[in-house]
Amino acid sequence: MKALWGSFMETIGQNILQVKSNMEKALERAGRRQDSAVLIAVSKTKPISMLMEAYGQGIRDFGENRVQELVEKYEQLPKDIRWHMIGHLQRNKVKDLVGKTVLIHSVDSYRLAGEISKEAVRKDTDVDILIEVNVAQEESKFGVCVEEACALVEAVAALPKVHIKGLMTIAPNTKIPEENRKYFRRLRQLSVDIARKNIDNVSMYVLSMGMTNDYTVALEEGAGYVRVGTGIFGTRSQHDR
Repeated sequence: MKALWGSFMETIGQNILQVKSNMEKALERAGRRQDSAVLIAVSKTKPISMLMEAYGQGIRDFGENRVQELVEKYEQLPKDIRWHMIGHLQRNKVKDLVGKTVLIHSVDSYRLAGEISKEAVRKDTDVDILIEVNVAQEESKFGVCVEEACALVEAVAALPKVHIKGLMTIAPNTKIPEENRKYFRRLRQLSVDIARKNIDNVSMYVLSMGMTNDYTVALEEGAGYVRVGTGIFGTRSQHDR
């Protein structure tokens, strides 16, 4: 069993090297600087030992889908880790999350942003967020539609202690990455359109888009953060028994 676990750890290291290599090539194709994008290791359901293996390989940005899991890992892992909340966030969980993340990617309503602002004021801390946009208009996904995104940005920008840093989207799950290029391109154009409005307390420097199946295409279209889980840790059935 020890040898088997050791092979899993070695695989994580190899996977990280492969993902980083793929990122470098995609950024080069796009004519972008190598330091213009960040890899987020999506660690949902993964045990502490696997996160520490990724940490040992230089990963410092980790993404979680559930508040409870993020908080538990936050308490146990090194404090130089930058935690990203990438899953759907319920308002009643905000109080547990504020103060523990470098970025909340999944703000999809004014009511949620208002709750984050309220808790940030209470704790006297500033919270960086992204507005989640459902570019592909999938009923199964959260996020504001493209047509309503700017109005939401303008409303949220007026809230105290909350700072909009850009946009996030989750593209359709497809085996053909090229199919999602149009969604990444649309999000990038939306960010440009919003940036031109020069809204106070809003910057559009960050695009969070691209996952294991399509992160190289997302990078070619301007992603600043890519969220890779399976590509680093493998499938749940493989490691989380």
